[in-house]
Amino acid sequence: MRRLRRRRRVLSTALPLATVLGMAGISPQQAAPKPMAVATRVPAALPVMDPTAALATVLRALAPDVRQEALRPALAAWERLRGEGIATRPLLTVIDYGLPSTQPRLWVFDLDQRRLLYRELVAHGRNTGDDLATAFSNEEGSLQSSLGSFVTGATYTGKNGYSMRLRGLDPGRNDHAESRAIVVHGATYVDPDVAHKLGRLGRSWGCPAVRPAIAHELIDQIKDGSVVFAWHPSLTP
Repeated sequence: MRRLRRRRRVLSTALPLATVLGMAGISPQQAAPKPMAVATRVPAALPVMDPTAALATVLRALAPDVRQEALRPALAAWERLRGEGIATRPLLTVIDYGLPSTQPRLWVFDLDQRRLLYRELVAHGRNTGDDLATAFSNEEGSLQSSLGSFVTGATYTGKNGYSMRLRGLDPGRNDHAESRAIVVHGATYVDPDVAHKLGRLGRSWGCPAVRPAIAHELIDQIKDGSVVFAWHPSLTP
């Protein structure tokens, strides 16, 4: 009899789940486990920046006053010339002849180290314009600056002191640079005081002349196989 009573007590406590939920005021539907939410939206892909654009962004952070319009074609020229084995040094000099001569408009970048080496004044040719450059030529005797891609050559000491040869690489645009003796050299007329007095820098015979104080070290930095790119808004591919 005792075993039977004990079994009845156990059975009486084993109430059906539905009864227990009903006593608690919960419906079976509410008690059912909810399925986990699954994200069905695929995140938008991040834009992929090409290497030249990425490098241009880095260089503009180093030199905010260099214009994108001048920097991008300069970098593209350097990439091309490096691929052709013409540019053998990771240095790029950008000249923006679209800016007034009274403003720094020459920048030298170390592309390997991602460094700005120089930010300088630079003169243009006598017949290229006054403060603003407006006319360019590839012809002997024009006394005008030339645009486009150049590779730096050897140094020498001539009538303008320590100088560096430039080889123009764009046929019809600047490939007479060597015969015209278009070189980088120092000149006393490239000076902030001259710019203040005249409202412009003094002018060369077509050479990108720089301040005498930095001419020697700048030339030694970029000689023998780096790229110089001279840009102006009139330059077309």
